[in-house]
Order: sequence, then C-alpha cells, then structure tokens
Amino acid sequence: MLSDKEIVCPNNLLNVAHKKKGVVAGIVNAGKPLPMLSVMDAVKEDLIIPIFIGDKDEIQKCADNLKFDISKFETIHEPIENNTAKVAAKLASENKIRIIVKGHIHTDILMKEVLKREYNLLSKTRLSHIWHMTLNKEGKPLIITDGALNVLPNVKTKMHILKNVINFSNRIGNERPKVAILSATEEVLDSVQSSLDAKEITELAKKENLNADVFGPLAFDNSISKKSAAIKGIKNAVAGEADVLLVPSVEAGNGLVKMMIYFMGACAAGVVIGGKVPVVITSRSDEAAARLASMAAAVVALD
Repeated sequence: MLSDKEIVCPNNLLNVAHKKKGVVAGIVNAGKPLPMLSVMDAVKEDLIIPIFIGDKDEIQKCADNLKFDISKFETIHEPIENNTAKVAAKLASENKIRIIVKGHIHTDILMKEVLKREYNLLSKTRLSHIWHMTLNKEGKPLIITDGALNVLPNVKTKMHILKNVINFSNRIGNERPKVAILSATEEVLDSVQSSLDAKEITELAKKENLNADVFGPLAFDNSISKKSAAIKGIKNAVAGEADVLLVPSVEAGNGLVKMMIYFMGACAAGVVIGGKVPVVITSRSDEAAARLASMAAAVVALD
C-alpha cells in the first residue's frame, strides 16, 4: 500500500518563488545531512542565502560530505540544540533573516521561541500552518490547513486560518480560491461541532466579503469529487472543486497529509504563515524535495 513513487518538488511553486531571489534564511540546528541537502538545493535554485546556526564542526562536516561549499555563508556557532531557536528568533527580530527554517530540532522548541513577545514576530493575525500538496512537477496543488500548529481551533481561530490561506493562495496565483470547510458530514448536525463551526464560518466569510468561495460543512469526498457531490445533490461553487481544505483539527489535517505522502507519494510543502517571518517546520523525516518545496513556499509567503 505504501507508495514507492519519487517525491518531486513542483515547478509551479518554484516558478513563483524564483521571482524573489536570494532571501536570507536562518537554518536552525543545521548540522544534519537532510537539512543541509535541502539547503544546498535551495541555494542552487537561488531561493535563499543561508545563515547556518548550530555546531560549527558538525555543519562543516555535513557540508564537506555533500561537497557543498559554504565558505561564503555565515555560520553562527551554537552547540546547544535548543539554544539555536533563540538565536534564529533574535536574528529575525533584528531583520537579519527573513525566513526561519527548521533543521534538526523539535517543532515545539522552535515555535516556543518564535511565539515569545520579546521578539515581536507576531502580527495581528494568528499564526497558522499550510501544507501545499502536489503529486507531480506540474500538478495542481491542494492546500490543507491547519494540520500542524493549531490543535483544536475555535471559529475565531479558524477565521484567522482561513484569511491566512486565502492570502497564500493569492500569492501562488489563485485569485479566488475555493475553500471547503471540512467536517465528517455535509449536513449541519448539533452532534458534530465541526459542522456547526463550518456553517458559521461560511456565513462569516460571506458577511466579510472575503476574496474566496467558502463553503461548509463538506465531507472530504464531496469537497474534491464532482461525482460524489453530484450523487449527493450538493450544488455550490466549492463542492467537488476545492483548492483548499480547512480541517477541523490538527489530527484530521496531519493524518490526511501523511496519507497523501505515504500512500500517494505527494510532495508536502509546509510553512507557518501569518507572522512577520514565515517558518518552515517540516518533519525531521521529510525528503529533501519536500524540504526544498517548503522553503519555496516560505519565499512565496513573504511580503
């Protein structure tokens, strides 16, 4: 059942990211093979100028093993893993880096620093995470949010998540994304809180005249399958044609993304948006192609 398809970085995302060349990025705890390989790929694509943060000897050793010449890039020696997040957050607060890229460090350690008010990295919008999912180099993306950061968001938080993903969708060229507010059902049921939330979000999106077609509740099948939507008699601008799935909880989003990766060979470009600097927080087991795509997504998300 597991896919043996090679994961590839999508050209459509790279093409948009190439419009912003040489963005300075802080690589947090960089001295491991996979983070270094993906940084090397991003440098080759002229997406980033890295500042390496971590154990200087380990970073140099990794670079040498990859035959990656890092002599022209800055390395900040910080041998204590958890302290590398503090260094990155401080650099971002001083506008010395424009993107934070997670290397070999736990996500909660990194995000705990980013969220500290002393660094002034938060904006009026709540942070949220998006996954830009593609199956091949030229494939149309499916965006899933939020499957990594907000655990069980309420309606207010989901509205922040919605506005963030609309903004990102606009940046990749989708001027009016179709957003499905996901639930286990397409009916509004008192016993299913996510369906109640979806109905309220649909109404709020219309009231606020957001630049997107937003509808919910929709189940997964009638969000992405025209056939399923037709059989169930669901007729609206989103059903069967969703560009974005706004999920009810982190478990739903995380599970959906991981199934697409492992069963379908999808490339998952993941980035935290809504703050003053995008934060790439891929899994430590992610392939280099997904890490490259995530850095491209972060570049795209920049103001």
